Amino acid sequence: MYSDLNRRNTKGFDARLIIYYIALVFIGWITIYSTCYIPDGVNTIFDLSKPYCKQLIWIGSSMLIGIVILLIDKQLIQHYAYYFYLLCLVLMVLVLLIGTEISGAKAWIKIGEFSIQPTEFMKVATALALAKFFNEGKTSTEKRYVWLIVGGLVLVPIIIIMLQHDAGSALVFASFIILFYREGLSGGLLILAFIAAFLAVFTLKFNELYALALLTSVFIGFMIKDRIHKKKMQRDIIVFVICIAFVFSVNMLYEHVLEPHQKVRVATILGQTSDPKGADFNLNQSKIAIGSGGFFGKGYLKGTQTKLKFVPEQSTDFIFCAIGEEWGFMGTLVVFGLYLALIYRILSLSEKSRIPFVRHYGYGIAGIIAVHFFVNIGMTIGLVPIIGIPLPFLSYGGSSLWAFTTMLFVFIKLNDN
Repeated sequence: MYSDLNRRNTKGFDARLIIYYIALVFIGWITIYSTCYIPDGVNTIFDLSKPYCKQLIWIGSSMLIGIVILLIDKQLIQHYAYYFYLLCLVLMVLVLLIGTEISGAKAWIKIGEFSIQPTEFMKVATALALAKFFNEGKTSTEKRYVWLIVGGLVLVPIIIIMLQHDAGSALVFASFIILFYREGLSGGLLILAFIAAFLAVFTLKFNELYALALLTSVFIGFMIKDRIHKKKMQRDIIVFVICIAFVFSVNMLYEHVLEPHQKVRVATILGQTSDPKGADFNLNQSKIAIGSGGFFGKGYLKGTQTKLKFVPEQSTDFIFCAIGEEWGFMGTLVVFGLYLALIYRILSLSEKSRIPFVRHYGYGIAGIIAVHFFVNIGMTIGLVPIIGIPLPFLSYGGSSLWAFTTMLFVFIKLNDN
């Protein structure tokens, strides 16, 4: 069953991925140090009360995790994929019972001075489980029940995460649609997903009445176009009814699923409300920090917005602001380049691999990293609501770094064949 994973040649581990990883982790650490740096103060890197010292511990342990992954038998990774998935599900349910609430989300298990977020590892586990399911080859992706199964593998973690009040992490699981599309999911479903997103934003921006007026106009146009095709007209009517139901569900979900602070952020992005001391303040300070960096930045350790603590969560969710302020447009361009190169390399190696399991897993993690990257940076410049997800490899936090390190090094190991 796992003979394909045992084939070897002299290619070895992919050096580019390891270099990208080290570069991003290094940039992350020096940026975390910069956000905590006190001019004319004591800034020893061995002060355990400081985030940059704790991050050094996370980095060291992450490197160890990466080395261990590269040394283990790759057959074990595929063999235990479902077990890892179930373990992570158990941990996430455990969080609901004994977890610690941080920033409105009950998503952490506190161990002494450190906190672990199982959701981060659930992303890796889901990618592995999906890769194994697609790889088994016992079912055809042309059969609808197959998509119900893979949809269930993604939906179960999403439901638990929503119960933890962590909508940002739940959103990341939508990234698996990239893998689904690669494995044969109809392009029409992707179009429907984009239409649903547009309808949701339009309904929240205006109201149900305007959304219904828009839908009715489009529906009438399609009915005129398809008037001589009975089956197409029936399809148009079904889609129209579904869209109406969806429009009326948007506000219900908005009111009863999102937390108050999340509602404020969405309303602020849509221009429906002004919150100068809350969501507006955070976003404005974020834009000011990035914009003030100019082309070459203010210089390392010289960022005033981040030093004076104007930017919220500057070493975690808003770490990109510190990069933009101190290193300017050129610095952000380097970070963009590293992420795009990393994602492209994963996708490229996935396509070249002769082992389906590697391709499935590669597309899964490429989607996760891409969504984290685009959403995190998008929320710092006001393109998406502030939903609180880390920037991979850069943001402060052990769970995130451990999970993304595991995610990447598992791919590096699997690709060594």
